[in-house]
Amino acid sequence: MLLVTLTLIFFFLFGTVMYTRGHETAKKKSSSTKKPVPKKEPSLKVMDKGKASPRSMKVFLLQNNREADSNTVKRLVKIYITEANREGVNYEAAFCQMCLETGFLKFEGSVSRYQNNYCGLGCVDAFSSGDWFANMEEGVRAHIQHLKAYASLEPLRTPVVDPRFSNVKRGNVKLVTELTGKWAADQDYGQKIAALIKRLHAI
Repeated sequence: MLLVTLTLIFFFLFGTVMYTRGHETAKKKSSSTKKPVPKKEPSLKVMDKGKASPRSMKVFLLQNNREADSNTVKRLVKIYITEANREGVNYEAAFCQMCLETGFLKFEGSVSRYQNNYCGLGCVDAFSSGDWFANMEEGVRAHIQHLKAYASLEPLRTPVVDPRFSNVKRGNVKLVTELTGKWAADQDYGQKIAALIKRLHAI
């Protein structure tokens, strides 16, 4: 009787150990074969919500222009997010377009840094220097309004400061890539903005 009892206990313990090992092995195989979740591509829509953090936007610009003033960049980022969110514009698209137009605030083209013109408004040819705005806030607002003119039929939520708002055929652009030939003649214009958005998200 004792022998039978011991034999039953042995098989019970042996079975328990084997079950536990098998369960752990199956669990390891299940976790090891789990596919990584693909990273979501950033939005290239002009009318959309931005997702990049203010810190990553600041770092992105300073990485490409180490001479830029950190406090100025921080303020500019905040204004872009505020103005874009107010109008429903994708602030990442607007910010990256600004980076392209100003050369990351280096202003090496025909537009001066003193014009507060962050998107080349009014630069219709090689002989024009573009529009002037009273301050940073007004310049960014004009940029956001001009983007909204291209990408939406919705009315503005702020007084018009974009002097060319009425010159645009409204609602004929959905993606930043479609700004090519409309905002600028450069055949790679929209693709350059899209590439900058992707670089921003890689930070």
